[in-house]
Amino acid sequence: MLAGCGGAKGSPAQGEQPAQQAPAQDQGQVQGPEQTQEPVTLTVGATVTPHSEILEFIKDKAEAEGIKLDIVVFTDYVQPNLALADGSLDANYFQHVPYLEQFSADRGLDLVSVGPVHLEPLGLYALELTSLDQLPDGATVSIPDDPTNAGRALKLLADHGLIELKEGVGVKATPNDIVANPKSLKIEMLQAEFLPRSLQDVDAAVINTNYYLDAAKNLGVKANVLARESAENNPYANIVAVRRGDENRPEIKKLMELLQSEAVARFINENYDGAVVPAF
Repeated sequence: MLAGCGGAKGSPAQGEQPAQQAPAQDQGQVQGPEQTQEPVTLTVGATVTPHSEILEFIKDKAEAEGIKLDIVVFTDYVQPNLALADGSLDANYFQHVPYLEQFSADRGLDLVSVGPVHLEPLGLYALELTSLDQLPDGATVSIPDDPTNAGRALKLLADHGLIELKEGVGVKATPNDIVANPKSLKIEMLQAEFLPRSLQDVDAAVINTNYYLDAAKNLGVKANVLARESAENNPYANIVAVRRGDENRPEIKKLMELLQSEAVARFINENYDGAVVPAF
């Protein structure tokens, strides 16, 4: 269920436990999984697809290592970092480093990455069109409205010759940096979680893969991919984030060991048809 479609924006998805449990490090008895007979609980926030699915895949393996994973599903890109910062979560898994750094700088948070897990190449999707050549003059294209993904979306359009951006702006581009627009495209900026539904009202949309996969699975959205971001030398791998100082907690290290395993790489390759690729 996407944010705004019933329930408060950013609240845990229906059926999941709310992120109210104190993080494991505050429970007074935190040791490495090998040092205690009682399992250590890690509360990890994630968006639905593929993040929570990957966490579910390793849940039994984590339990065998003495770690109980409490997976809290969020439907937006704001609350997971706020919940991590206030101690409701031990870690989150939903974002890339450029977004984490921008969000942390804007909000005065001290969150850090402990490593990459997967990459979701951004895609340009359409319901009626099957190729870029069919995109009409004056077409409306919706893109994410957060700064890092907006620039990333505009770069995708520029890389495929649909627009030209001011020299040097790179992924920090905004619509104001468009210097050539041969098709007179109309750029509409929306919150990332609403982009799949916007396909009914626009000619095409640049959508974060996790939101497209979730909409395809739960809302029956079926769109054609007109263009996809290159995975080569791509800085937007999705990472696990923690509060600074928690990087060396034994259970966090074990979590990353499980997430960066060959088993997870196989799971990703077998289940997401190239829309998600391992990044380790």
